[in-house]
Formats: sequence, C-alpha cells, structure tokens
Amino acid sequence: MKIVNFLSAAAMPMIIILIILYGIKEKKKVFDLFLEGAKDGMKIVVELFPTLLGIFLAIGLLRNSGILDCIIQIISPITNLLKIPNQILPLAMLRPISGSASMGVAVDIMQKYGVDSMIGKITSTIMGSTETTFYTIAIYTSCIKVKKIRFVLAAALLADLAGMITSVIICKIMS
Repeated sequence: MKIVNFLSAAAMPMIIILIILYGIKEKKKVFDLFLEGAKDGMKIVVELFPTLLGIFLAIGLLRNSGILDCIIQIISPITNLLKIPNQILPLAMLRPISGSASMGVAVDIMQKYGVDSMIGKITSTIMGSTETTFYTIAIYTSCIKVKKIRFVLAAALLADLAGMITSVIICKIMS
C-alpha cells in the first residue's frame, strides 16, 4: 500500500519532469510553449463561459421551479409499468443535464436508502453508465462552433436512456 501511495503522490511531478526533459532533448523552449498553451486555454475559457453560464442557470431554474417533480409525476405511470423505481427518477432526469446536480441527487438517494440497497446500486450504476449529455454536447460543439446538434443530441439521449434502463435490469438480475 505504501508503494501505491508513493506512486500516486509522485505521478504528477514525474510527468512534469518527463515533459521538461523531453523538451530539452528536442531543443524546445518548454516555458514558452507552456505560456502559449495557457493563453490558448484562456481563450477557450472565455469562449465557453456564456455556454456554461446558461447551463448552470437552466439547472438552477429546473431544480428550484418544481418542474422536475411535475415531470416525474407525469412519467411515473410508465416507469411503474416498467418496474423502474420512482426513487431514481430525479437522478434519471438530472443526469443528462448536470454532473454536479446528479451527484448531489445520487448522494441524497444513497444517504436515504443506503449504498447496498437496490436503489443505491441502481443509482451507482446509472452514475457510472451515463453521461452529462447536454453539458458535454454544449461544451464540445461550442468549441468547434457546430450549430446543428439535433442528431447528436438524439443519439446521446437514447444512449443515456439505454444506460439507465440497462442499469435497472442488471441490478435487478444481479440481486
């Protein structure tokens, strides 16, 4: 265990040293290249900021407005037929939108039902098998200035739905 702790603590300094040594070997100005990359990174941050601000505002409105509870009440008859636990529906609704919001919901679910319960296992599996679709698509497409995302969005949301349904099925089979 001490070796693992040492390797994990030494990993980043070793990578930095390897990059510097490689730059010296290739006769590159490492610090100048670093500064150039940092400038490019700042440009990307400035370009992404409006997108991130819009996403975070929408998430806050969705969570605080009560719309999420209304949507869950509307779809609960369908999920009851499919034997999908209603307790995971808030997670299923928020996971494609926000990683931090879904993490908060997942923690709440696990604190309420326990990590070893069926609901806890399904929650963990959903968190590991799905993606923050809207966030990821917004970030990637805004970086490369893609405007038409409907096909990407449809495919990604279908993949999230498949991940959620499969999570429920596998957890029920494995228990």
